[in-house]
Amino acid sequence: MLTQRQVVDYALQRRALLVDVHSGRVGVAEVCDANPYLLRAARFHGEPSAETCPVCRKERLVHVSWIFGEELGHAAGSARKAEELDRLETLFAEFSVYTVEVCRTCSWNHLVLSYVLGTGGRSGRSGRRRTAAE
Repeated sequence: MLTQRQVVDYALQRRALLVDVHSGRVGVAEVCDANPYLLRAARFHGEPSAETCPVCRKERLVHVSWIFGEELGHAAGSARKAEELDRLETLFAEFSVYTVEVCRTCSWNHLVLSYVLGTGGRSGRSGRRRTAAE
C-alpha cells in the first residue's frame, strides 16, 4: 500500500480500555460485544495476527479491514482482505480503511488503526459510461 496516509493508531485508547477491564472498572461483557456480522467478517475476510486475545487469552486475534468512501458505491461499508485493498487503491481517488481486531472466541473487538488509501487524485475509473461502440 504505497499511498497510505492520514494514519491514526488507537493503541493508547486500547491500552487504557484494557487497564480498565483488568482492574474491574469495565465489565468484560461491555468490551466483548462483537456483533454476528463482525464475527462473520473475521472468519471470511480477516487476516490472522500474531497477538493473542488480551481478554480471554485463548485465541489469536484476527484483523478485519472495513472500507468507506463516497466513490466506492455499493462496496462502501464492506470488509476486504489486504489483496483487495491493494487493487482498490489503484481504482479510486480516496477511501477510508478502518482495521478492527476481533477475537472469535470471546467476541473482543477494538478499532486498532484507520487510514486513507487511493490514488490521491483523479479516480482510476471513468465517471462516464462507455457505449457499445467504444
